[in-house]
Amino acid sequence: MVDLESEVPPLPPRYRFRDLLLGDQGWQHDDRVQVEFYMNENTFKERLKLFFIKNQRSSLRIRLFNFSLKVLSCLLYIIRVLLEKPSQGDEWSHIFWVNRSLPLWGLQVLVALISLFETILLGYLSYKGNIWEQILRIPFILEIINAVPFVISIFWPSLRNLFVPVFLNCWLAKHALENMINDLHRAIQRTQSAMFNQVLILISTLLCLIFTCICGIQHLERIGKKLNLFDSLYFCIVTFSTVGFGDVTPETWSSKLFVVAMICVALVVLPIQFEQLAYLWMERQKSGGNYSRHRAQTEKHVVLCVSSLKIDLLMDFLNEFYAHPRLQDYYVVILCPTEMDVQVRRVLQIPMWSQRVIYLQGSALKDQDLLRAKMDDAEACFILSSRCEVDRTSSDHQTILRAWAVKDFAPNCPLYVQILKPENKFHIKFADHVVCEEEFKYAMLALNCICPATSTLITLLVHTSRGQEGQQSPEQWQKTYGRCSGNEVYHITLEESTFFAEYEGKSFTYASFHAHKKFGVCLIGVRREDNKNILLNPGPRYIMNATDICFYINITKEENSAFKHQDQQNGSNASRSFYHGPSRLPVHSIIASMGTVAIDLQDTSCRSASGPTLALPTEGLKEVRRPSIAPVLEVADTTSIQMCDLLSDQSEDETASEEKMSSNLEYAKGYPPYSPYIGSSPTFCHLLHEKVPFCCLRLDKSCQHNYYEDAKAYGFKNKLIIVAAETAGNGLYNFIVPLRAYYRPKKELNPIVLLLDNPLDDLLRCGVTFAANMVVVDKESTMSAEEDYMADAKTIVNVQTLFRLFSSLSIITELTHPANMRFMQFRAKDCYSLALSKLEKKERERGSNLAFMFRLPFAAGRVFSISMLDTLLYQSFVKDYMISITRLLLGLDTTPGSGFLCSIKITEDDLWIRTYARLYQKLCSSSGDVPIGIYRTESQKLATSESREMASQSQISISVEEWEDTKDYKEQGHHRGNHHNSTSSDQSDHPLLRRKSMQWARRLSRKDEMNDHQSILSYILINPSPDTRLELNDVVYLIRPDPLAYLPNSEPSQNSICNATCPDSREETQL
Repeated sequence: MVDLESEVPPLPPRYRFRDLLLGDQGWQHDDRVQVEFYMNENTFKERLKLFFIKNQRSSLRIRLFNFSLKVLSCLLYIIRVLLEKPSQGDEWSHIFWVNRSLPLWGLQVLVALISLFETILLGYLSYKGNIWEQILRIPFILEIINAVPFVISIFWPSLRNLFVPVFLNCWLAKHALENMINDLHRAIQRTQSAMFNQVLILISTLLCLIFTCICGIQHLERIGKKLNLFDSLYFCIVTFSTVGFGDVTPETWSSKLFVVAMICVALVVLPIQFEQLAYLWMERQKSGGNYSRHRAQTEKHVVLCVSSLKIDLLMDFLNEFYAHPRLQDYYVVILCPTEMDVQVRRVLQIPMWSQRVIYLQGSALKDQDLLRAKMDDAEACFILSSRCEVDRTSSDHQTILRAWAVKDFAPNCPLYVQILKPENKFHIKFADHVVCEEEFKYAMLALNCICPATSTLITLLVHTSRGQEGQQSPEQWQKTYGRCSGNEVYHITLEESTFFAEYEGKSFTYASFHAHKKFGVCLIGVRREDNKNILLNPGPRYIMNATDICFYINITKEENSAFKHQDQQNGSNASRSFYHGPSRLPVHSIIASMGTVAIDLQDTSCRSASGPTLALPTEGLKEVRRPSIAPVLEVADTTSIQMCDLLSDQSEDETASEEKMSSNLEYAKGYPPYSPYIGSSPTFCHLLHEKVPFCCLRLDKSCQHNYYEDAKAYGFKNKLIIVAAETAGNGLYNFIVPLRAYYRPKKELNPIVLLLDNPLDDLLRCGVTFAANMVVVDKESTMSAEEDYMADAKTIVNVQTLFRLFSSLSIITELTHPANMRFMQFRAKDCYSLALSKLEKKERERGSNLAFMFRLPFAAGRVFSISMLDTLLYQSFVKDYMISITRLLLGLDTTPGSGFLCSIKITEDDLWIRTYARLYQKLCSSSGDVPIGIYRTESQKLATSESREMASQSQISISVEEWEDTKDYKEQGHHRGNHHNSTSSDQSDHPLLRRKSMQWARRLSRKDEMNDHQSILSYILINPSPDTRLELNDVVYLIRPDPLAYLPNSEPSQNSICNATCPDSREETQL
């Protein structure tokens, strides 16, 4: 075997540490040749060029020295003029000869020698083959004129008093200053500002013109008026300012000619300088310039990165961002690649915004633009996607690249990113906060079908408001609705809180109920100090600790609240009145003004379980007496906790229905075996034991497994939920999962029908006449339009068509622009809608961020705009928990032990509870639920001319349709040979079905419109006061405890997915 070490030569000693230690000198006899490159830089000329020109720091020193010499020569000239005695006579010899003292002459000669030597040396080093190019340069000519006469006077003493125009050195000083600034920027490795350079050139040009004119006129007037330097300065300023008093004028023809020449030069040079300055100023206005480094180090700022900035987006961001008091001193730097819009420019010129908002035109993918925005010093960076793009995936790709670029440039800058498609989320997992539009949109649409107006509830919670909206309105519902809209989510540590400190060691439900009873605040969740997960209503078994962070809903946070204590006697009386009889509760004094709340405190002494109970109203008691409301216990008694049919799978009703349906459908509970995209949160939900074939998912076509072709043939027991969308995207997963969540009883699961197109026949085939809700998703193909607000045109018209045809159908939709919500369920002659429009304008004039909240479709939860959730991302800068709480409320995330959002309806049997406070106590003491609001529906008589017109038209249409029915009945004989299931046949084969369906739908629509004068108002009361009276058909929003937390070994494992498909494991997966 060949020894490889003997063949491979050793490395040179610079690479061998062993040779350095042992002192091996064998490398000296090595026959290798060391090659050195760039030998031409070792020549004397190259070394001089490196020192004087190429090296930035040494070149900067040379330029500074040269500039100092030129300034010194100008100062020596001024000193010579001031020391010179006025000459007598008008001889021309005074123009060519001056009186110069010997020391002054010596200094000027020394300066001239140094300047001439430096000029010749630099000319030699910059010589490139053409000597005339160096000689004919203006700086070289001026240097020769000013330096050579002094050098000659050394060898010719009679020329020592010869006049030399040394004042022309000011132009050489200007040239040296420009070069010095360029070298300065190169030396400190910073990009120079073109505006700064142009301003510097303009100022230096003006100074040089004025100084040259002063010295020239003063010298030429030696044979005239013999003006001094001050008179010459006065004459130049008056002349160049075009004032021309005429008290000081030149007398000699030479000085007059000099003035004419200087004015001509100024007329040529100055306009060019001003034009370049104006051009740079206009370009600076477009690009926005730079954010000051000094300001970035002394003041706090955030950066907003967008692909295109619209006025609505800008105002939403500014209003929400500056709504928080501690953000008033922050600067907002907008980085946008497009030119500033006219409306945006007009808004940013308002003094309130011009001092705090800075617009920079640039790209987040360029480090130079990120440096201009001082991204590395920013407190946060908001990156928003453009939802007006036709291709939303492409818009997400741009957002992802911006996020990557910012993270690469400023790793420590917190990122707040908005993404459109859920499948693109995993690319930006490194961001501190991410809001996915489609996730939230579909989740809110789904919950609107279960809990009415969930979208309105979430929108009001994530908007900053003081609850002043609607307080000037004459209608009571608008005042109450507007006041309750000011409630937001806040947080505080238990031991530092006045609201919750006394409940340390007590159960969560006890703390929630008594805090609401005493202070009017709604405790909805907690977070342990050593745990990052937020728990919404962890239930009565959760014991409050001193270090827990409490999350509560209130008009304002506790730090801005003032507490007014009553005496003990009044507090005890108020406490007794709360527990006895039908007497009205004391109204809490909640005064919200400029972020400050004054709350009347009552006595909250603990009541034992054996204390006095709530008496029931006597008029409802004849035979059966309802049980009274039990007090909320400090520590939970597990035997008394009723889950309110949470475990309804074991109820008798559902057991009977399960036996009937066991042959067709078998449900189990577990995690979905497949995720539609990376990053989707696993959710415990209802599953089928066996996967349904894809062919069976088509409702309008039969297959070998079933012969149904419409929804009626399926015979669904629950009402349908129809989703009208353009494509079946991945976002629909977030629509289906909340509707199939594990905590929903099986008997309440609604069939979901996905409608990819909505002609009238398809609507009737999919069961629109007996559907519970119809969800219309905004079409992506119509997102882009020449006019931004026209992006919702197709959706609005389609929804209006459905509303006219099926007015009793509950239609839920989502729009791009909040301003377009006024067109939903539009009636041109509806006086009440016109009044609401005027109210909206007044609220907008008062500066409200929720001016659209009084629109009836929005208040009722029929429509919302996903752009409203942009404030969720902005608010997370101050409240970093808001995204997590919102995701938990919408069911996008599930945390073990955390509750979920649901609702209950107040029936006639529940009206004995009477008030919201008693309902709060009833829920906390029985099931551990925490109520957070009420969805109230009221009827209001609206006498409009449109209703009368509809009634007259309806009678005519019904009579015409009855005649058409008799006509069609005679023609039915031609179709009796067909199959009896005519509802399942195709429309081309059965035109009678299509005609009859359209007639029936029109008749139903006319009938509904006849009764439309009875208008329905629906609105939300978030955290109403304890004395709020309950009304019939009120829907109460609840945060219900996690039912898995009450079962042994309740935390579901991933193995339950596989076990759920086996019949033997059904007992294990059932709750």
